[in-house]
Amino acid sequence: MQRTAIIGGSGLYQMEGIEVLDELDIDTPYGKPSDTLTLAKIHGQEVVFLPRHGKTHSIPPHKINYRANIYALKLVGASQIISVSAVGSLREDIAPGDFVIVDQFVDRTRERVSTFFDGPIVAHVSLADPVCASLRSQLQQACEQQHITTHNKGTYMVMQGPQFSTRAESNVYRSWGMDVIGMTNMPEAKLAREAEICYATVAMCTDYDCWHENEDDVSVSNVLEVMHKNVGKAKIMLDTFFKNKPKGKQACACHQALQHGIFADLKAQDDNALRPIHALVKRFL
Repeated sequence: MQRTAIIGGSGLYQMEGIEVLDELDIDTPYGKPSDTLTLAKIHGQEVVFLPRHGKTHSIPPHKINYRANIYALKLVGASQIISVSAVGSLREDIAPGDFVIVDQFVDRTRERVSTFFDGPIVAHVSLADPVCASLRSQLQQACEQQHITTHNKGTYMVMQGPQFSTRAESNVYRSWGMDVIGMTNMPEAKLAREAEICYATVAMCTDYDCWHENEDDVSVSNVLEVMHKNVGKAKIMLDTFFKNKPKGKQACACHQALQHGIFADLKAQDDNALRPIHALVKRFL
């Protein structure tokens, strides 16, 4: 059983031609995920939708239970995750309404638990390239087929939130060479790598943050207006992605991320140590 997971707003679920199969109420060793998972079928492919902030958008970025979200997706057989995220632009040429298929992250969040391997079992996975190249390429092709203005790489600056940036912060991030800014994709991407799930982000630009002298500063009303249009384009992009996607599991190095990263003899560990990470390490036992 191999499924594609989509983490994003609940508005993505209202896609033409989608067949909803079930609502999955999942428990994990880390508590409940943000909401129930919606199991559906698109073009014959099984898809799991998870609203990152809950279906009523009641969970702020710093309160999301990222470990429960990723672990729940692992439990239901997700082999890849498409993160659909609203972001601000830090570059003149990335305009509101543009999509960016992110290839790098800079994590400036704090006090968010960012690993499943919290001891006594320790693991170190590579995050040199935190986004799955194959999944990125497929998403880029889907955007191009639908003539969505798309930037095929970019660095996503992940800020703590829930407040937007100060003008000084925004200009500092620009001086660092950051391309877009948002609040949610870390530690999400780190945890997906530890769970050996392919991960890619479609960053949908809604505003110019607050650095642009000729544009209004970012506000919720402005963001929502552009976001509504972006969601429509995201649905079209996802429909094309699943129409083109090969059926069956695709081999990828992401699925072997833990192969040489676990610093413990798992078979010598007791149940208390293994229970919270069992879904991640059971293939080694």
